[in-house]
Amino acid sequence: MARYADPGAVEWVESGGGPLIAVPEAVLPFWAGADGEDLDTDYDRACEVDGYVGLLPVGDSAALVLGDEPASTSFLPDHGMFVRWCAGDSEDELLARVPEALGTVVWEDEVRWDVPGPVVLFDSAWPGTETERTERLRVPLAAGPYAVRAGYAKPGPETWLGLVQLRRLPA
Repeated sequence: MARYADPGAVEWVESGGGPLIAVPEAVLPFWAGADGEDLDTDYDRACEVDGYVGLLPVGDSAALVLGDEPASTSFLPDHGMFVRWCAGDSEDELLARVPEALGTVVWEDEVRWDVPGPVVLFDSAWPGTETERTERLRVPLAAGPYAVRAGYAKPGPETWLGLVQLRRLPA
């Protein structure tokens, strides 16, 4: 895992240039990434997501694509959100600015994401069966529906971050 502080407050996942994706563990084998003989691979589908987040069918579930830019991303369980490191001098500074960012972020429309349980965040170019070989982050979500909203905030002159908030909905 990429770490930006020693030893690092959280684990960060980076991509090789494309979008990151959170795929439910239960359907990881169905995500082919950039592999495949089809003209439109799963990775191509992820790259076509318009906006900060989008959902793609995977097996009998859906994966959450973190679109826009391939920023280093982590999950903050206390806030129930992915935080995306767009600009900032240090991990400590970036994480300290999260509460301020929550007060200034402009959110896009919400999407509803039904998950069967924990998800794995990784570079969408990788097949789900090979995530052990790349940077990945397991996010222990409880099964059920979530409202997902995303936006960007600039809480400091040199700090800019993306937020993808997951809010558990009643089943």
